[in-house]
Amino acid sequence: MTSASRDLELESGTHEALRVWLRLFTCSTMIATHIGSALKREFGSSLPRFDLLAQLDRAPAGLRMGELSRRTLTTGGNVTWLVRALEAEGLVARRVSPDDRRTAIVRLTPAGRRHFSAMARAHERWIVSLLSSLTSREQRTLHDLLGIAKQNLRPPGNTNDRT
Repeated sequence: MTSASRDLELESGTHEALRVWLRLFTCSTMIATHIGSALKREFGSSLPRFDLLAQLDRAPAGLRMGELSRRTLTTGGNVTWLVRALEAEGLVARRVSPDDRRTAIVRLTPAGRRHFSAMARAHERWIVSLLSSLTSREQRTLHDLLGIAKQNLRPPGNTNDRT
């Protein structure tokens, strides 16, 4: 046994915390892979595109590019690339902010809203199916427990998250 592994054993709860993290990571990755494949197969889309459209769906007045980057947890360059592609498809539109001419505000177009609505309905069906091995009560309990854990992960002052 190495010194590092002995040190880990000495800390109470370390192994359990690592096991929980690995289980969360594995489940999250498996769900994301399944959803990404289904989005590609049924809509020719990707999970990052879906996430960006979902953020815009929640903000009918639109969002600034920086806010989209923050909400989707992606770089500004990736958001710019996604917005350009979605704009070329007629799903989003950009306009100059009336408050700051250097800033663009992105919003869903009517076609984008219809497209996202169809994707969101399918996404919900897929998630319900993937988590169907848990009862409703177990899902609520898991949600509550993860919410407690999430409180310690959130940057100070960030209370905008509804998940």
